[in-house]
Amino acid sequence: MRLRFIFGDQDFTATLEDNPSAHDLVSILPLDLTIDDYSTNEKIAYLPRKLTEEGSGRFGNEATGDLCYYAPWGNLAMFHGPYRWSRGLIRLGRLDQGPAPLLTRGEHPLRVEMLS
Repeated sequence: MRLRFIFGDQDFTATLEDNPSAHDLVSILPLDLTIDDYSTNEKIAYLPRKLTEEGSGRFGNEATGDLCYYAPWGNLAMFHGPYRWSRGLIRLGRLDQGPAPLLTRGEHPLRVEMLS
């Protein structure tokens, strides 16, 4: 499964993992959200409802370009810098073209949809 993200002048895709949280995200698409900077290494967007945490747990191989869900806050987290797994973080997939689109700073309307 692949998603398309559009914000500002950025248009990029992500390939999802085969896990319950990623499937739950797909079930609520398409979405119009707001994306904004958080900390120095990620952009976040709050979802309209929380996703399932079924099957979640610690993962390794953290990398820039990861698309994650942070369960305690109910938001997507897209990493453009190094990060470490923390409790409540679930990897949903990875950005296909890497993290460069996330370097556009500021708050923007974000469209998330399935790529057909």
